[in-house]
Amino acid sequence: MTNEIYVEKNGYIATLVLNRPDKRNSLSRAMFQAIVDQLELLRIDSSIKLLIVRGVNEVAFSSGADISEFLDVRYATDNAKAYNELALKAIDALYKFPHPTIAMIQGLAIGGGLELANACDFRIATPKSKLGITAANIGIVYNLESTKRLINIVGVAKAKEILYTATIFTAEEGKNIGLITAIHEPEEIDEATLQFAEHLLSKSSIANAGIKKIIQAIVDGEIEENDELAQLVLDSFSSDDYNEGIQAFLNKRKPIFNK
Repeated sequence: MTNEIYVEKNGYIATLVLNRPDKRNSLSRAMFQAIVDQLELLRIDSSIKLLIVRGVNEVAFSSGADISEFLDVRYATDNAKAYNELALKAIDALYKFPHPTIAMIQGLAIGGGLELANACDFRIATPKSKLGITAANIGIVYNLESTKRLINIVGVAKAKEILYTATIFTAEEGKNIGLITAIHEPEEIDEATLQFAEHLLSKSSIANAGIKKIIQAIVDGEIEENDELAQLVLDSFSSDDYNEGIQAFLNKRKPIFNK
């Protein structure tokens, strides 16, 4: 497994770090595979209840897929198909991670970098962050899954503007269209992201995991509650978290949920 992707753990929080600073964390084929592998390990780790994704330094979250290797691994139909399937597998694994996810965006989040960030539940940036999807600059048709995810976040009209123009825009512009959750100064973003993560962790992990699954079902096209989702709701009423939440409310105190 490449050391260009590594994981740090701090209590219930795991941080997936993109570690290719000399290339502004551009994503190689090997890195996409490493993301798949690391997320699978974290998915089955019962001690982890929240995931942060970030670049190793303030220069970039990720400047996108590594174009320098495209002629070797993403050229012509067969090679492109295999590459695209792996990249989408990595992004989908992040999108379907069972617990809340936060992209901490410092510097660039371009192309595949923003695609990765958009697979997270929340995106926190600095005023200096630059965002964009520049597929139109190199003749690539942006894939359906990530286009749909972008539309779900910013709407059809803004998605068209972002994709057609391949414009690089600011974090403030991203916040205005709902793409960015919050903006913090570079010297504050680490602490602010951690505080937001801890706030999420103070809530019921059972509720948040279920909420995430139901929201994803809605944005992925479900219009009625199927048996699996209905059972998910019913099971929450017999959980320890439900009992703790009710007792805390009745006794006018903050709940302390199991993790």
